[in-house]
Amino acid sequence: MIRFHMPRLRQLRIVGLAATGLLVASVLVAPASNAQVVPQSAPAAAASNTIPGVDEIVSSPNLRQIANVPKVAPLDATNSDIAFQGKYAFAGNYNGFVIYDISRPSAPTVAARVLCPGSQNDISVHGDLLFLSTDSSRSDDSCNSTTQGADVKGSWEGIKVFDIKDKANPRYIKSVETACGSHTHTLVPGKDRKAVYLYVSSYSPRAEFPDCQPPHDSISIIKVPLKKPTDAAVVSTPNLFPDGGFPGSTTGSATTGCHDITVYPSKDLAAGACMGDGILLDIRNREAPRVINRVRDTTNFAFWHSATFNNAGTKVIFTDELGGGGAATCNEAIGPNRGADAIYDITGRGDARTMQFRSYYKIPRNNADTENCVAHNGSLVPVLGRDIMVQAWYQGGISVWDFTDSANPKEIAFWERGPLSADQFVSGGTWSAYYYNGHIYSNDMVKGLDVLELKDWRTWTANLTRYKELNVQSQPSYLGW
Repeated sequence: MIRFHMPRLRQLRIVGLAATGLLVASVLVAPASNAQVVPQSAPAAAASNTIPGVDEIVSSPNLRQIANVPKVAPLDATNSDIAFQGKYAFAGNYNGFVIYDISRPSAPTVAARVLCPGSQNDISVHGDLLFLSTDSSRSDDSCNSTTQGADVKGSWEGIKVFDIKDKANPRYIKSVETACGSHTHTLVPGKDRKAVYLYVSSYSPRAEFPDCQPPHDSISIIKVPLKKPTDAAVVSTPNLFPDGGFPGSTTGSATTGCHDITVYPSKDLAAGACMGDGILLDIRNREAPRVINRVRDTTNFAFWHSATFNNAGTKVIFTDELGGGGAATCNEAIGPNRGADAIYDITGRGDARTMQFRSYYKIPRNNADTENCVAHNGSLVPVLGRDIMVQAWYQGGISVWDFTDSANPKEIAFWERGPLSADQFVSGGTWSAYYYNGHIYSNDMVKGLDVLELKDWRTWTANLTRYKELNVQSQPSYLGW
């Protein structure tokens, strides 16, 4: 969503489950009486003219909800991204993060709730470490900080590092300040396995912000030594747009940094969604990524938000977050090509690789004008021989779609809740929808963690893939043919 130091052990507050009295009611399975199954004959077109009622659930027969864990105070702010490790899911929230035990996907439990405010709290994990992005100007780097203007030199934004060896008791161990904060970050494993890197994306500099000065055409790269993570520090700030990037237009955002970067470490490749530009990068040198190709869409794209490769690394999908995630853009007035995904084929080799546009994809159902809906975070479903993705669309719900034919993407499953209000615009919906070890996990901004089960003949081979750890923006490869 678009947003309109010395090392020491810092304070944090872990919210006691017993004190909240919520452990007993930590799982709510969606009642069958509230679910409407749309006929399988045409899942892409079904319900295209029928908007479900408030909180009503509709879906195709091959995708169903099996669990929901509601948000609770004080982590009742906006939910954000998700990372996975073993039997745990780590879910960001603007007030901190939650660790879920998902060993039984139909009955997740809460292992820990950590109160540490600082939007967006974009999240990733590696081994015993967890990383959080702070992109709201704070009074200091502690978990007790308060909001403070970015025009104050002493304000803080950046990355927070936690030790999560004990999942029930995470410890805050380090912070790293970065220019313009950290809207998102991407974990990149070092080639020597002795360190990991964080590619920190941020944007929107202003002359009155001492720590976020224009032009801001760079990312910050943090190196984290795995044996001594408290030595984490910024090691480079490569300029990705020496010509200044896209200058902006009446319909598209100017490039003043990147919103999100997805890396494909096994192929030394990355794709950057950078407001007004989509870029392809060579990341063989982890501390000095190089732009090898750049694309723009001045007709239909307003804000280049995120990227996903196919498993072969021969395609890349960019999303357009038209309206910043806070507008109703899944309607007839906006149409099918704006606020959508754009599919590009990657052709050529080495530095001669280029991205060639093939088509757009957008959910084929209109939403109410009271619902925020636009393309947002998703992941590959690790299917053999096909390119299939699951994706969040805020209140547009969850869509599973096949882009094996780049020019003719097709939806194969969907699930969504009706609007939060029938009378007035209320923001909500699924922020991230990711496939992990047999199930789809969705962090709904308002409703909490949803777990869904996908049963479709086209995706059954996904069950052959099991990840020990998954940070979706650090894209793993899986067995293919």
